[in-house]
Amino acid sequence: HRVDRRQRQMCIRDRLKGNVKETAGNLTEDKNLEKDGKNDKNEGKAKEFVDQTADKAKEVINKFNKN
Repeated sequence: HRVDRRQRQMCIRDRLKGNVKETAGNLTEDKNLEKDGKNDKNEGKAKEFVDQTADKAKEVINKFNKN
């Protein structure tokens, strides 16, 4: 589960980094920085979704194997 925790932390870090870049881009009117921030944030969200889906799949497999 150590890997799972580390992966979740990386997802959160990507989302936070994206928020900071997007906000900085908005404040400085730097559209490239804003776009990079949105991309980082979306990457973090996508990774998090994949991790959650994998966790659910593991749960289903474990329940199936018990029966």
